[in-house]
Amino acid sequence: MKKTLGAVALLGATALALAGCAGTSGGGSTEETGAEIRVWLNGTDTPQEARDYLKETFEEENPGNTLVIEEQSWEGLVDKLTTSLSSSDSPDVVEIGNTHSPAFTSVGALLDITDLYETLGGDDLLPGFVEAGSYDDKFYAPPLYSGARVVFADPAFVSEAPATLEDYIAKAKELAASHPGTSGIYFAGQDWYNALPFIWENGGELAVEDGGEWDAQLSSPESVKGLLQVQDLMTTASVAPKDGDNAEPWTPYCEGAAIQFSAPNWALGLASECDTDTPPAAPFVYALPGASDGAAQVFAGGSNIGISAKSAHPELAKKALEIILSDEFQTIYGENGLIPAKKSLASTLGDTPEAQAFAEAAGNAKLTPASPNWAEVEASRILEDFFVKIAQGGDVQSLAEEVDQKIEDILNG
Repeated sequence: MKKTLGAVALLGATALALAGCAGTSGGGSTEETGAEIRVWLNGTDTPQEARDYLKETFEEENPGNTLVIEEQSWEGLVDKLTTSLSSSDSPDVVEIGNTHSPAFTSVGALLDITDLYETLGGDDLLPGFVEAGSYDDKFYAPPLYSGARVVFADPAFVSEAPATLEDYIAKAKELAASHPGTSGIYFAGQDWYNALPFIWENGGELAVEDGGEWDAQLSSPESVKGLLQVQDLMTTASVAPKDGDNAEPWTPYCEGAAIQFSAPNWALGLASECDTDTPPAAPFVYALPGASDGAAQVFAGGSNIGISAKSAHPELAKKALEIILSDEFQTIYGENGLIPAKKSLASTLGDTPEAQAFAEAAGNAKLTPASPNWAEVEASRILEDFFVKIAQGGDVQSLAEEVDQKIEDILNG
């Protein structure tokens, strides 16, 4: 397969330059004044209260310096980070999606902060995110926050959680059949994140490493069984666009076009405060059930955060990072429905039924393959294309065999 020039290819081309900077960028002074620290945060996940706390605390503790938060879009972020982190005008602190982190830690794009591991939280940090933010026994990017996907349901139609994944599928189809033109579960064609539990719960995987080589597994019997369940839901339980994304699934819920949707736990506020003429009640929230009992394995969304190896103010950037990982900042995440970076702060989510659903889902969450090249798989959008074809009724087995080859070409390239 001829590879396109993706994010990892670009990172590889700049790896030597970045690595050269990584070893020399830590010599700034904590007494520095007149500096502007640029922090990239992605999307609207981080609450305004947390943003204000970061800016105000940093500027109070580092008089004469300023901190500016620059909000970035998730769309096209990998390519933008690749370019910006290798430029002379690099931002200082950057949020990186947890699945993208290995691509940047492995090429020297981020500052080695192994010496800050204990200061930032040590073994209290979410272990899966620490793994994603580490490379070659060095620590580059601690967790920022986590989010596990849960199901949000209109309580007028759903008041208790299904017992198993099969029950969940049956209920979604029943709701769609009894309410024509409405999604029993909103499931847009490009939504591969919400398809992952069906693969994992049937014993399948995206890809596994064997002897240094990656073996894509979407065409395995186990994965195909889960993919057929996904196709069933997309074609019989959902009226979401077959080629659409899952960027704002709470919108059709608020508009009465979807009875259920699955999204990260932080979507609770958006689904509870619908700005529509006849909004549904605040949703009933439950963890997606597993194939037999307990919660399903869902994708662990969330982000890592690191310091650019080319930051002009690395010592001040470290001060900003310490504030971001502080209990005070992280508590704001928890109180707003985001899972904090520290295990000890899980109680900040509260003890409501919704918080219990969040904790249940997060306790069984999984990450995508920990390959430095996984970011290129995502940047290539082959998974979105694959699931769109499934939503359109394509042959699952042949489509899976085709996409497996594409994934292996990237991961082993």
